[in-house]
Amino acid sequence: MKNIYLLRHAQSEYNEKGIFQGRLDSDLTPLGFVQARLSAQELLNKNIEVIYASPQRRAYKTALSIADVLGLEVVVDERIREMSFGEYEGRNFWELREKEGEIFRLWLSNPLKNPLPTQEDMEHFRQRVEDFLKDIIQNNYQNILVVAHGGTLHAMVCLSLGLGLENLWNVHMDNTGITLLRYDAGRFELKYLNRLCHMEAF
Repeated sequence: MKNIYLLRHAQSEYNEKGIFQGRLDSDLTPLGFVQARLSAQELLNKNIEVIYASPQRRAYKTALSIADVLGLEVVVDERIREMSFGEYEGRNFWELREKEGEIFRLWLSNPLKNPLPTQEDMEHFRQRVEDFLKDIIQNNYQNILVVAHGGTLHAMVCLSLGLGLENLWNVHMDNTGITLLRYDAGRFELKYLNRLCHMEAF
């Protein structure tokens, strides 16, 4: 049996400003660093053996903060980078929703049928996330932490549960929300989604 803990990165500077990030990068805010440390405290009793992280700063620094508390190293994996949102990256999310609301509505309802202009190819996105999932269920670790991004982690949930990437945006994870996937006897089970008990002080 494997416990796979999924944690979305802590608040980034672009999160705070409402900027559509994707492959763009920004550092953690002061609040983000606090969120990361509180997440580490929440994970202390989970017997985490390995931490995988996206190489993007917002995820990598979240993972480093947690690794410091747990006494572990961070394994960087390019396959769990955030999806590229193409030409929309760097623009304000809410302005995009206002100016191009129909495109956004269709994309959120089914990103397979209605991709954003110049976004990452969905088949490529599926393959890299699925490859990562296959690798971690085949390794020897029983308690795994994955620190990545909303789109990537949503995809892990959808693919592991057979929901399909058309439901990518029907899953929601807040900054440092913790999700637990359990893998046993060849199947996944979602134990909880977006747990935020450790953030109650905020």
